[in-house]
Amino acid sequence: MKTRAAILRELHQPWSVEEIELDPPKANEVLVKMVASGLCHSDEHVLTGDLAGVVPGPPMIGGHEGSGIVQEVGDNVTYVAPGDHVVFGFVPACGRCYQCSRGNSNLCEGLANFGSGLQITDNTARHHTSDGEDLGLMCILGTFAEHTVVNEASCVKVDADWPLEKGCLLGCGVLTGWGSAVYTAETGPGDYVAVVGCGGLGQNAVQGAAMAGAREVVAIDPVELKREVAMEMGATKAYSSIDEAVAQGEEVHWGRGFDKVIMTMGVGSSEDVGKAYGLLGQRGRLVITNLHPSTEVGMQVPAIDMTLNEKQIVGSLFGSCNIRTDIPRLFEMYVQGKLNLDALITNTYTLDEINDGYEAMRNGENVRGVILFD
Repeated sequence: MKTRAAILRELHQPWSVEEIELDPPKANEVLVKMVASGLCHSDEHVLTGDLAGVVPGPPMIGGHEGSGIVQEVGDNVTYVAPGDHVVFGFVPACGRCYQCSRGNSNLCEGLANFGSGLQITDNTARHHTSDGEDLGLMCILGTFAEHTVVNEASCVKVDADWPLEKGCLLGCGVLTGWGSAVYTAETGPGDYVAVVGCGGLGQNAVQGAAMAGAREVVAIDPVELKREVAMEMGATKAYSSIDEAVAQGEEVHWGRGFDKVIMTMGVGSSEDVGKAYGLLGQRGRLVITNLHPSTEVGMQVPAIDMTLNEKQIVGSLFGSCNIRTDIPRLFEMYVQGKLNLDALITNTYTLDEINDGYEAMRNGENVRGVILFD
């Protein structure tokens, strides 16, 4: 079938919205008509080349934070049927591999296909340019398209009454940020928490820390809009920089330092890690959720301090979440008014306006932009 998609033709160039050829789903795959897709910063990392070698190079279809309605299923698909509403998990969860069987489905072996962007089933492409060239997919999903074919392992079925235009955010930003605070950081009642970077990930780390019972949640971001939204999400204080948070620390944690510091910046650096590490108190935990350039090596932290004060630095992929339980759980919490998704969506766009959405993100005008499909 013919459909349209946003293709990255060259690094550092705008997304190109083009007609593509889409093959029908094969075994264990589903065809989905997209309803909504978030404009996540990770796709900006693809455009800038920060994820070189981690995701497919050009030409490729972007997008990994999406929701839609199943149109057709291939052989052996038993989990979903045509007409089902689904939210994609940007990491598939096969349920059978070593990590899935250990309860770490966010590290599913399907991640191995991220580099090629080809289908898990047979390592071939279903998406092709109009002249027949194969297209890789961001996170094996390619949600910047009116239709896409994905493995059923990437699909999470949700209630048909729940709004997919909001639920798309659960496929990456919400779970990643919320889980970073709740699962990876293990925030508990009475903790002092700092969240560095308050875009799509950081707002949900703030929200997760507040829901977990933190006594203080400090939001750190240079953009005033994002600091204001963070206060809606449960932050108790907001600062424009790590340096300001250090200077004002006495008014937050009585000089003891933060129990948890969560890094959710747009682009991380070793220098930023070093500064954030300085916010930690004894036995504090620094969670690195944001992406760093794939070429960066090393972090600027005093190793002796890690030993003497039992500090920890840990990474977090997808917020250490389980898409099968956490996407429906958080979606239902939104429906019940216990989770705020509305404040995350600053502006909506058509597929043809995708470059406008990313320009707004670069300018600090969006917490999260969302593409709505007809």
